[in-house]
Amino acid sequence: MRILLGLLLTVSLLAPATRARAAAPDGLGGFIDHMHADYGFDAGELERLFAGVQRSDRIIELMSRPAEKVKPWWEYRALFISDQRIAGGAAFWRTHANALQRAAAEYGVAPEVIVAIIGVETSYGRIIGNYRVIDALYTLSFHYPGGNEARQRFFRAQLEHFLLFAREEGGDPYAYKGSYAGAMGMPQFMPENYRKLAVDFDADGQRNIWDDADDAIGSIANYLAHHGWARGKPVMSPARVDAAVAASYVQDALKPEYTLGELVAAGVVPQRELHLAADAAAALYGLEARDGEEYWLGFDNFYVISRYNPRLKYAMAVAQLAEAIRDRYTGAE
Repeated sequence: MRILLGLLLTVSLLAPATRARAAAPDGLGGFIDHMHADYGFDAGELERLFAGVQRSDRIIELMSRPAEKVKPWWEYRALFISDQRIAGGAAFWRTHANALQRAAAEYGVAPEVIVAIIGVETSYGRIIGNYRVIDALYTLSFHYPGGNEARQRFFRAQLEHFLLFAREEGGDPYAYKGSYAGAMGMPQFMPENYRKLAVDFDADGQRNIWDDADDAIGSIANYLAHHGWARGKPVMSPARVDAAVAASYVQDALKPEYTLGELVAAGVVPQRELHLAADAAAALYGLEARDGEEYWLGFDNFYVISRYNPRLKYAMAVAQLAEAIRDRYTGAE
């Protein structure tokens, strides 16, 4: 009888994991096997973990129509370049001036850019997301809209890093909340970026990007420096250019494809004094304004901002908000 009860108990414990794998989406079994073989995770524990994870149709819907794609620039800009967000950024800067000054000294990154990223990402930490990170990453790893394999691979890599992160931190994988894309904390770091680039900027023994503004500030500065931020160099400039010239030189790719000298020789006129050499990398971007096309020159630091989110409108919103915050903070408005 005791042997029979033991067998029944073993079967009852294994049944949820067995059912989970049988009902799992394509690829989950292989992912679990990979985490077991490469990182020593217990396959049964992972199966039970994923039995409690939920596919979210809402996440799929949001991923199918991000604001960067569906809104013209002038509408997208209005979401982030507002008096409320500018004032909030100046207030955040005043509150955390010491950490921002130290980040600028150590990493070379302009304080206003760090503040603007936090402003665009989470409205200075007020909105960090209510989705379980594991649900978001699971949904996008195995149910990405349209079955985009490249994007699914990206999110499976993030899911891998998330499980490693949760194990390293000793945290409950179900407990972490973030955006519908699985981004976490005040700076909205994806799990891979957290593991590789988050820093304990206040030296309290934790890399806390959720509640610790100093750590968020230092982590963003480290991220931008890692991707090549150039200390003291300009980010972008409005430009004047004839439509015919623009048609030949406006680029879709974010990485600069020309030099400043080439664009100026072609008839692109920067509207700011830049203090850049003629061989400095430069890009000409076109954006849809309410009353027509507007043109901007972007330089290496603009491209570095786009490494945070590879969308032209996002990078431009951060760059313009940063300038507005700086002017409000310094009283230059």
